[in-house]
Amino acid sequence: MKKIIIATLCSLATLSLAAQDKAEKIKTGWNFGPLPAVSYNSDLGFQYGALCDIFYFGDGSTYPTYLHKFNVELSHYTMGETIAHLFYDSKYLIPGLRLTAAVSYLDSAMSPFYGFNGFASPLDWDRTTESSWYYMDRTMLRAIADVQGSISDRLTWMAGLTFWNVTTGDVKLDKYEGKPSLYEAYRLAGLISDDEVAGTHLELKGGLVYDTRDMEAAPTRGYCAEVVASFSPDLFGEDETYGRIMASWRQFFPVLEDNLVLGYRLNWQQTFGNAPFYLQQTTTPLYLRQIKNEGLGGKNTVRGVFQNRILADGYAWANFEARVKIVRFRLINQNWYIALNPFLDAGVITKARALDKQKGGNELAQIANKAAGIWSGSDAGGIHASAGIGLKIVMNHNFIISCEYGKPFDKRDGKGGLNIATNYIF
Repeated sequence: MKKIIIATLCSLATLSLAAQDKAEKIKTGWNFGPLPAVSYNSDLGFQYGALCDIFYFGDGSTYPTYLHKFNVELSHYTMGETIAHLFYDSKYLIPGLRLTAAVSYLDSAMSPFYGFNGFASPLDWDRTTESSWYYMDRTMLRAIADVQGSISDRLTWMAGLTFWNVTTGDVKLDKYEGKPSLYEAYRLAGLISDDEVAGTHLELKGGLVYDTRDMEAAPTRGYCAEVVASFSPDLFGEDETYGRIMASWRQFFPVLEDNLVLGYRLNWQQTFGNAPFYLQQTTTPLYLRQIKNEGLGGKNTVRGVFQNRILADGYAWANFEARVKIVRFRLINQNWYIALNPFLDAGVITKARALDKQKGGNELAQIANKAAGIWSGSDAGGIHASAGIGLKIVMNHNFIISCEYGKPFDKRDGKGGLNIATNYIF
């Protein structure tokens, strides 16, 4: 089977190599990629709205690298999530510095919550359909501003700020109002304290990046190593001071020129201190490829696994995929190609969230513990893995429409998920 898969990928890539237009035209000036935000996400339902990627290439001397990039999206999912997002990225606005900034507002009436420590919070399949048991209400405002500067040809430093304002609560939709939920059970058991239901936080970030990739949006060769540390002091009287470290390694190998590329990503993140539960499900990427920087599970980390299935103090994950271009063409004066990307993803908890608060307690808390199916975080072991395939439609090497389906190896992580979005996940 492995030989058949490899032979098929090589055959498709060879056909692409034979058919490609060697005289790809250099893009200049402004380039717009407006799209209706019509998609499907297994965790959120159907999406409708509008989005637009805007690129400025100037005289084309830096193509396929852009001079300025904007991304705007306003959309809504049928399960009750509204997204408003504005993103900007440029290496040329400030001489000698790269500026990346984003403002996002997410209002989710059905935000997934599967408890702490992965398999330590068992999945009750009877509660996954027509039920609000695995959901909570969450509103999030996030603002990001990061700058990068050069130390050497390939090595850069980064510094930045992330502002969060988050509110969580029971699901308020009329259909589910007043019905029990895992979130409510955790509240009753004291695993989610009154102090961490909502909060405002400012994270200070710093890090180093070593990057040899030939391009960022869809690399064909090279590697990128990142280490980012963040610290959030108690500036708003929340009594929550915490820090995080994130390390990432991404590498890409061309097999048939750029028509068959093998790539992988290794990530690790650790939280220290008194971080609220709703921020432990967020990752700390240097560059936002997707609006949501959440894991583990969902479309950005372990594809096909329930979104936020693994929530702990520390976790690591890996992604492996082949990217094969099957056809290239020109349409509406733009350079296009279509690619397939079979993938294998896996994640594991490296440090469980402490559950000492559950021990003892009053009778109501003990009932809540039983209802939630909670036991010691020491039972949080196990690998959360999935495999699947994606289809990419790429314009000018930067605007990427993505459709991916992943299926978990363990039924406790879900039955599989289809996600339609933009960009490669790494």
